[in-house]
Amino acid sequence: MKKMTSFIATLLVATSPVLLSGCAVGKSDSVAALYDLGPLMTQHGQTTSALPALPPISVAEARVPAWLDSPMMYFRLSYANSQQPRPYAYARWTMPPAQLLTQHLKARITQAGGVALAPSDGALGVPVLRIETDDFTQNFDAPERSTGQVALRASVFRERTLLAQRSFVRQAPAPSADAAGGANALATASDAAIADLIVWLGTLQLK
Repeated sequence: MKKMTSFIATLLVATSPVLLSGCAVGKSDSVAALYDLGPLMTQHGQTTSALPALPPISVAEARVPAWLDSPMMYFRLSYANSQQPRPYAYARWTMPPAQLLTQHLKARITQAGGVALAPSDGALGVPVLRIETDDFTQNFDAPERSTGQVALRASVFRERTLLAQRSFVRQAPAPSADAAGGANALATASDAAIADLIVWLGTLQLK
């Protein structure tokens, strides 16, 4: 029975390139590698000053679908079944994607000279930015080729009045077909989407 179980496990690993390179099967220990969005970056070689310095804005914590509301790192095999998100076995985010994105957005706003507040600060007359995260996954279109995709919907409210709404989608190629490559691609795509969002906010009448 033990020999049969071992044979099946070997067969599953051997027949799945993504399990070999993407899920880190065969790792000697069960400790997950941890990833975040990395240090603040610039977009397309631009300096931070290329982003507008926003007037005070309250940034609510980003929302994600229920299945993304954990530190699990997800990927999709678009060439097999794009409707099935799959978690990596030995890789995690340092915190749920919603918190990573909110933290990075606030940091980018302040890095550009703007002011990012929390809704709990209760600043009167300050508009509130709410973000829905529609996608935050690594997508494989072939066993050895993938991209990180981030899709955000941003809404700006003044009290209960909707001032503006817009969607942002960014992709970035993964340098390797594994969790580390996916984390790198998602960090790049997130930073690009956040930069687009800040530029858009700069066109609105926020004061």
